[in-house]
Amino acid sequence: MTKRTIIVSGLAATYPLGGVAWDYIQYLHGFYKLGHDVYYLEDTGGWAYDPFNVTFVEDLTYHVGYLRDFLEKLEPGLTKRFCVRGPDDRHWGLSREELAAVVAKADVFFNISTTCMLRDEYARIPVKVLIDSDPMYTQSDIPRYQRGEADEKAVKNIDNMRRHDVFFSFGENVGKPGCLVPTGLFDWKPTRQPIVMDAWAGGGRYSREAFTTVLSWQPKEKGPEVEGVRYGGKNMEFEKIMDLPQKTSAVLELALGGGKPPRELLEEKGWKLVDGFAMSQTPWRYRDYIFESMAEFSTAKNAYVASKSGWFSCRSACYLASGRPVVVQDTGFSEFLDVGEGVLAFTDEAGALAGIEAVRRDYDRHEAAATAFARRYFDSDVVLAKLLADALA
Repeated sequence: MTKRTIIVSGLAATYPLGGVAWDYIQYLHGFYKLGHDVYYLEDTGGWAYDPFNVTFVEDLTYHVGYLRDFLEKLEPGLTKRFCVRGPDDRHWGLSREELAAVVAKADVFFNISTTCMLRDEYARIPVKVLIDSDPMYTQSDIPRYQRGEADEKAVKNIDNMRRHDVFFSFGENVGKPGCLVPTGLFDWKPTRQPIVMDAWAGGGRYSREAFTTVLSWQPKEKGPEVEGVRYGGKNMEFEKIMDLPQKTSAVLELALGGGKPPRELLEEKGWKLVDGFAMSQTPWRYRDYIFESMAEFSTAKNAYVASKSGWFSCRSACYLASGRPVVVQDTGFSEFLDVGEGVLAFTDEAGALAGIEAVRRDYDRHEAAATAFARRYFDSDVVLAKLLADALA
């Protein structure tokens, strides 16, 4: 293996919530385990989310402390491998000079979820990789851009995307027949969330016989519109299976975040509700919530489903790595993932019910299959080695 100097970006400090931290830091942790000289950079140019007061703030003291604490407990060797660059250009973690030295020697820059400002100094890194974790949302403005009809914000965003060299998407069907996600300007290669398997081992047997998930009900912004079709969030898909708890004796629990969910209606239909922020306040509480669960049950965003994107949830991958089976809505991933054991994909209420009951009937089989599935498809050693090789090809 050739040792590379790698920079990965994300939102682990900007949005200090458990699932977000795991999504981005597993890139840092995974590349570090592979022996690369890897650093985490957060430079959005904007303020950071304050989950306690549900607002955005300029002072990043809490956010940097949150990130530093996570890295120290996860892998002490990572604590001196991060830099958060605030909206006032203050550098937290690595100093301005230390960051400049890392950028000067970097071989590859991974801009995950188009989160990082592509400053001129970053643009000089030899290989700049864009990773789309939100298919359809990322690409929705491309047709209007190509016709010269996109608004100023969309033009600026797509121009920034075009400054990268290689493009990957969690929508593994993007560019394939039947997938409605626009391609246009970009050649999207498939990739998926890396999971550092050792970080999710040791959860033991579940402590509650509950199918759980952590979610935001509906995005604040309007869903993406492509060629006159408006796509939406999870709320649109949940409405199709709203009566599901009344058709099974299984406990179906939602750790609800934002999006103004109809709590009274959900409880009336039999869904058990808990506070999503309480279950996500730290990466460790988020992991414990998954460990406590028997399995996951969840829909996907309508934009992922209706477009047949092939997207697979980062959160579901963490459930699987913990040995928790998942019953999740098919976005087209069943075309290339070997589902049926450990992962039970559904397209309608009847399929969702069948998946839940299958897990309950033969839990031990699906538990073992879940871990095997995660190791086969999401193990960071495999995912990141392939991602790096494809990026440098």
